[in-house]
Amino acid sequence: MTPIRLVVSDIDGTLVDKHKQLTPATTDAVLRLEAAGVGFTVISARPMSGIMPIAETLGLDAAMAAFNGGIVFRRDGTITEHHVVDEAVARGVMAIAADSGADIWVFADDRWYASTDVGAHVDSERRASNQDPVVTTDFADLLDRADKITFVSDDAAMLAGLAERCKAAHGEDATIAQSQVYYLDVTALAANKGDGLVALARTFDQPLDAVAVLGDQYNDVPMLERAGLAIAMGNAPDPVKAIAHDVTTGNDADGVAHAIHTIIFPRLGAPA
Repeated sequence: MTPIRLVVSDIDGTLVDKHKQLTPATTDAVLRLEAAGVGFTVISARPMSGIMPIAETLGLDAAMAAFNGGIVFRRDGTITEHHVVDEAVARGVMAIAADSGADIWVFADDRWYASTDVGAHVDSERRASNQDPVVTTDFADLLDRADKITFVSDDAAMLAGLAERCKAAHGEDATIAQSQVYYLDVTALAANKGDGLVALARTFDQPLDAVAVLGDQYNDVPMLERAGLAIAMGNAPDPVKAIAHDVTTGNDADGVAHAIHTIIFPRLGAPA
């Protein structure tokens, strides 16, 4: 069994609690990992602006990934990889969603553009993105450089149907997945957590079988399927848990800290 030398974590629903906060237990567990000589980094659907506060708190200076791997960057602002949504795909999914009733968020130029600044999930995104939305009804000029397009709705059946329609039309040319039951994300084809995991492991000079990953949603599946040790959160849907090698407690029960202490540390040969 290959020792774990790198841990890669999703953020929302995984590393942070329901208030989008890092708990002291999680912060301490990550610092313990690094003290044991194990690398730690994050990959998230968040933009860079939303990952930076996490990086500051944990002191992460290694490569991290925003937009599910669409941007690989460092805390000093250096960007080493950048993949935007193909313009034809962007315009295509926007046309498909036009009559859906979903709110529209477009992330481009490290800014968040939204069709409205009200709604059940806007305040949560303010915290996750670490910025306020720029409200607009015209996204046309952004679609040649969009990092992520998100359709937002609490109508789960509608959003699932929209996902299938978008995948049928553009699934071969983009990554289309739900990062939450109320979010449908469209990113570049290379902006998926499987390819993002490969890019991050490469920066640490570690093979995938020496990498442990933690995630909670369907957009985490590509990295769960490729890592040497795949850990699902206790709050993950059952199909996501079924893909993982192990399941930890929920994100509101310090699930990442629990996984580090009880699942990952035994793979290091270090005391739990």
